[in-house]
Amino acid sequence: MMKSYKDMFIQEIITTYPYAKDFFNTMGIPLKSSQETLMGYINNLDAIELEHLGIEHKEVYEQFEVFMQHMEEIKKGIRLNVESITILGGYNKLGEKEKSAITMHKGEIICIVGPTGAGKSRLLADIEWMAQKDTPTHRQILINGQVPPKEWRFSLEHKLVAQLSQNMNFVMDLSVYEFIQLHAESRMVDHPSQKALEIIEQANLLAGEKFDLETPITALSGGQSRALMISDTAFLSISPIVLIDEIENAGIDRKKALELLVKKDKIVLMVTHDPILALMGEKRLVIKNGGIYKTLTTTKQEKDNLKNLEEMDQILFRYREQLRKGETIDWLH
Repeated sequence: MMKSYKDMFIQEIITTYPYAKDFFNTMGIPLKSSQETLMGYINNLDAIELEHLGIEHKEVYEQFEVFMQHMEEIKKGIRLNVESITILGGYNKLGEKEKSAITMHKGEIICIVGPTGAGKSRLLADIEWMAQKDTPTHRQILINGQVPPKEWRFSLEHKLVAQLSQNMNFVMDLSVYEFIQLHAESRMVDHPSQKALEIIEQANLLAGEKFDLETPITALSGGQSRALMISDTAFLSISPIVLIDEIENAGIDRKKALELLVKKDKIVLMVTHDPILALMGEKRLVIKNGGIYKTLTTTKQEKDNLKNLEEMDQILFRYREQLRKGETIDWLH
């Protein structure tokens, strides 16, 4: 019979489950080697320090157990089977009821549009947190048509949602290859070195400026960082939902980036005001006054218009390349 974590000594846990330290480091209460049992260690944690972290002794162990269960699932290669997510409308800032339920399926791109301050980030946050009528909007998020298990909301490693923000900063003193290989190893994938090479190769197809394996991760430009993280998310992230904030400003081949994520069966939700990206989506959620004002389905006419927009974009791309090379644009063709 397997011994309970709470009865194991700290050193035994660290030796048997090295990743257990990650849980405590993330919580801000690093696990130190000692002769105590895990439960003894937790019970001796300073109550005031825990209060500052917003957690009680009992909850530390409960969340640790959830963390360890998910780590075991990752090791076994178990992946969450998410076919769809559904947003059940809440209320906008004026207290008005939002429109009815919206369901999104894997492999779909859903765009979110609306003016600054309309509530786009709040919607992304509700999805990321799998809101259960407990956020300011009172929205509820369903997974595969069901209320998700509580532990999914607080999982540290087996997250349902991966978010690609506008700004990315690296602080590790590693090369690009070392960084990605380290991540691949942490995901316990087969052949992590080969996987790292594949990710970097794909990232270079997205980036405007190429980089090599030995490029320091801190030396990457904003666009290169974004390209690397999109490729990393597509290949390594087990999160079935990807939230993207304004990819049009990332300096990458945004169409290829979306195609890569969709090919990996991700559900892509994207805040954008780029007409090409917006029309690539199956639907557009229009946000106004903090709520979902309406849902638009991309029409056949808009899809036809998308082809024209892409041709115009290619023309602009060529002019941008001319400028990048220090050339002039004396006439249009």
